[in-house]
Amino acid sequence: MQGHDPACYVTVIGGHRKTRFSNFDAEVDAHYAWSSWPCAQKDLSAADTIRILVATDSHVGYAERDAIRGDDSWKSFHEVMCLAKEKDVDMVLLAGDLFHDNKPSRKAMFNVMRSLRMNCYGEKPCELEMLSDSSEVFEGAFNHVNYEDPDINVAIPVFSIHGNHDDPSGDGRFAALDLLQAAGLVNYYGRTPEADNIQIKPVLLQKGNTKLALYGMSNVRDERLYRTFQDGKVKFFRPSTQKQDWFNIISVHQNHYAHTETGYLKESFLPDFLDMVIWGHEHECLIDPKYNPEMNFHVMQPGSSVATSLAPGEAVPKHVAVLSITGRDFSVETIRLKTVRPFVIREIVLSEEETAVKVAKKANNRTELTVFLTRIIDDMIKQAYEEWKAAQGDEEEADDEHPPLPLIRLRVEYTAPEGGNFDCENPQRFSNRFTKKVANIKDVVQFYRKKAGGTKRAQNGAEMPEESMLASLAIDSVKVDKLVREFLAAQSLTILPQNSFGDAVSQFIDKDDKHAMELFVTENLSKQVEQLMQMDKLDEDNIRNAMEDGKSHLEELFASGHRHTRKKTKRKPRPEEWDSDFNGAWDDQPAAIVRSDLEDEDEDDSDEPAAKSTAKGRGKAAPNKAAGPIKKTAPAKNSRSKKKVVESEDEEEDEDVVMIDSDEDESQLFVKPEPSRRGTRKVAPAKASGPKRAPARATATKAGKQSQLNFSQPTTQPRGATKKVQEVSDDDISDDDDDAFEPAPSARSSRSRR
Repeated sequence: MQGHDPACYVTVIGGHRKTRFSNFDAEVDAHYAWSSWPCAQKDLSAADTIRILVATDSHVGYAERDAIRGDDSWKSFHEVMCLAKEKDVDMVLLAGDLFHDNKPSRKAMFNVMRSLRMNCYGEKPCELEMLSDSSEVFEGAFNHVNYEDPDINVAIPVFSIHGNHDDPSGDGRFAALDLLQAAGLVNYYGRTPEADNIQIKPVLLQKGNTKLALYGMSNVRDERLYRTFQDGKVKFFRPSTQKQDWFNIISVHQNHYAHTETGYLKESFLPDFLDMVIWGHEHECLIDPKYNPEMNFHVMQPGSSVATSLAPGEAVPKHVAVLSITGRDFSVETIRLKTVRPFVIREIVLSEEETAVKVAKKANNRTELTVFLTRIIDDMIKQAYEEWKAAQGDEEEADDEHPPLPLIRLRVEYTAPEGGNFDCENPQRFSNRFTKKVANIKDVVQFYRKKAGGTKRAQNGAEMPEESMLASLAIDSVKVDKLVREFLAAQSLTILPQNSFGDAVSQFIDKDDKHAMELFVTENLSKQVEQLMQMDKLDEDNIRNAMEDGKSHLEELFASGHRHTRKKTKRKPRPEEWDSDFNGAWDDQPAAIVRSDLEDEDEDDSDEPAAKSTAKGRGKAAPNKAAGPIKKTAPAKNSRSKKKVVESEDEEEDEDVVMIDSDEDESQLFVKPEPSRRGTRKVAPAKASGPKRAPARATATKAGKQSQLNFSQPTTQPRGATKKVQEVSDDDISDDDDDAFEPAPSARSSRSRR
């Protein structure tokens, strides 16, 4: 490692100080401000400058089934990668959510791999020198940086953490980034395998005399991360030598603002030896670094490269940045993306619009109001095209290229003034008027009404949030977990835990886990039932208290990070004719599920007594009580056979009677009679008085009646299940065909053929 004489360092702000962080084990040196220079700083040249293209939240695969917007996400990502090659940067830094789903489609994966290969591979040598131990910062089969792999030629390495959309899941806990790393396209770093004990080690890089310590912390659920920082379980590692020579940069993917009390990452939680924080997850583009005087570092929030919701933050022009680092100095070049679909959002209050107030006093004013709103949206479409042309830069090129259909959102507050009324058209019908004019033809307009005071009640009497709150919590402007919390704040659950309920809804919506709610309800109900069954006395007085205690216990377990992992749901094999590209993944289909886990558990419990009762009759009986070939003689009174069947004297009785010896276990008395199944062996019982012939009946002597009887053994039978021995009624056997039946083989001989 190259370095300077420590005596050459001076600082503009102040001298050296020591700081002990409550969240870290070791004492660390507080860094000098980024304006502090070594004496030899003026000698650093372009050969000592590390150029990094910074981007985040590409969300490749978002709305890929949309006929108009299906290609937006990967086109903007491809532009980002093309800019990296055009600007000749040394590396690309992505701060999470490269993919919109943690199980991206083949189309999404193909487009990402194509863009990476087209722009990152090449003959240009990578000038970055890897100084840290690769095995400590990169995991997996290929635990080394990809540009040092002798089998591939990487010109521009890509470093990325995972976000909340493309996080690891499934068997092996693999993320989509693991596939890209195995292919040599991405360096996946900043993993957080233990959310309650996080250790962050930097990737140490050097170019000339500039040293870069690249930290990364992939997404962790905000509430758990908040608690982990408070418990002092987050530890940052620093280089052991020349600490003041390193430019320290970290990528995070968390909530930046306090959506809830603990649902975000405080900037004060991060150590103050950092120089730059790249903040992912927030989609609003705040590309210019913002200085935090308390922590003495800068924060850059690049935002997303594609609009995933019709919210005001998404309407801000999208940018990426080229961060140039020379020694301890840095500069930022912002670049506006040109392939992003134009988006204009506006909000109006009809009671404050002069034209709308005049319309409100008229009866049947729907037509005039629709014309008024249509005029506003036409102006917004024109504004979107003008902004898109301005973003293209070259006016001649912009005139030749056809602009894409814009995204338009008009929020209308339609509370009528006193004595008036606003007759608004159906929002979807109104939006369909702009087909072939806008990209979002289903939700151009959003009507809402503000009400001051009072709470809304549902039909069951539960309190609901105010309508104004519901309007502000529109699905396109807020996360689902926040919406769930607002509803649960107005009413409480009695049996199910509230904190994990919001997490299950988030898994269902954000991760497209179609079985999240089913598993949540089944798992928690089974735990509640298990706890209630363990109580000695259970009456109406204490059952509610018991359920409240059980719910509180489940909430405490979830809050402490102990999440019960259920066994994998049983699924049928995928049909050969199933097309996953058109019909979706077979495992996500309801028809693929064999049965729920709770049903399996109930079946296992109900089979235990049957297994005990059949253990003696299925080849485990005493030798002197083994069943021989069935003969038409009365069985011995005290002999123990596999099943003892006694024929009822009533000829119309259809059920079989299962007799059990008195010395058998008492639990075997609870054997439920099973309905006759096709393929079950039917044996005519022996009688002491010989065969009894019944007169032939018209209903029992139809042609082919006896040919439907099946004496073969069933092909499959659950292990431990009670084998049903049924008698053949004499009414089903005519006088003419008595000799048509051969004596049935014994249970021992039939067992040997299996």
